[in-house]
Amino acid sequence: MDEWRTYGPEVLGWQIGESPQTDRDSLYFRMDDRRHRFAFHPGKTDRLAYIGWEARGKLEFQAAVQRLREAGVEVTEGDAGLRGVREVVRFRDPVGYQHELFYSQKWMPRSFIPGRPHGGFTAGARGLGHIVVITPEFPPELEHFLTVVMGFHYYGAGAGKGKTAFYRSKLNNSTSHDIAYGHGPNRMGVQHVGLFVNNLRDVGETYDIVKQRNLPMMMTLGQHTQDPHVSFYHFSPGGFAFEIITELEPWHDDGFELNPEKLSTWGHEQVGPILGPSVRAPEEVLDPQGLEILARWRQPA
Repeated sequence: MDEWRTYGPEVLGWQIGESPQTDRDSLYFRMDDRRHRFAFHPGKTDRLAYIGWEARGKLEFQAAVQRLREAGVEVTEGDAGLRGVREVVRFRDPVGYQHELFYSQKWMPRSFIPGRPHGGFTAGARGLGHIVVITPEFPPELEHFLTVVMGFHYYGAGAGKGKTAFYRSKLNNSTSHDIAYGHGPNRMGVQHVGLFVNNLRDVGETYDIVKQRNLPMMMTLGQHTQDPHVSFYHFSPGGFAFEIITELEPWHDDGFELNPEKLSTWGHEQVGPILGPSVRAPEEVLDPQGLEILARWRQPA
């Protein structure tokens, strides 16, 4: 936790937010005027606790909860006060990852103060960015859950390799993916999180800070094919990577699923492992309930 307290503001430019009275030991980070975008809770191991999804409002939230329950997904109420939202529910995907759905998060206009000189993050309605997680297998139940139950658009498998499936919400986030599931036999965990910054200078300055501090890198500066943005990847104290991204040119979605010839048009030289220390055996990443769900669909019929 101490490493994050320094790394978040000084490297990424996050603001340390105020922890709730009932959760003083956790660390909350801000990227914009929302109460928080990231939360880090004390624990014995570094692992993903939950992924949060925002509904536009109460009616959309209620419709989504109904769709989850009609699909047979177990939905439980979360702590809205702790999350700083009006309502929140918790549920699992078919491989055991914990998700949360909420609406109406607390915010205060013009309240974000970056931890270092920084041009700000492209968050707002877009959210924190994107996340890529690893799953030991990719069953049909998972694709059904993401596309039919959650209502995400499928957007290809990443440079034609067939190892990572991209999904994006229907909120016009101008990107190929809000979440992606990568295949890693007997492996689970966060592979990387993408953060969008407002300009190229923010990418470059973060790149310099990462190099000056000798932080481990995954990929150098480059430009992807599916998303014409400039970015680089480096590893965080939690063992997963952050991709620092800026939109060099608008993303042109013509509605067709594309199959890129290669991952990037230039750059993105791999200088570190693709799967960092955050990706481990399921028993080290999931809690008992998650492991029970994972075992359920892996058992032979």
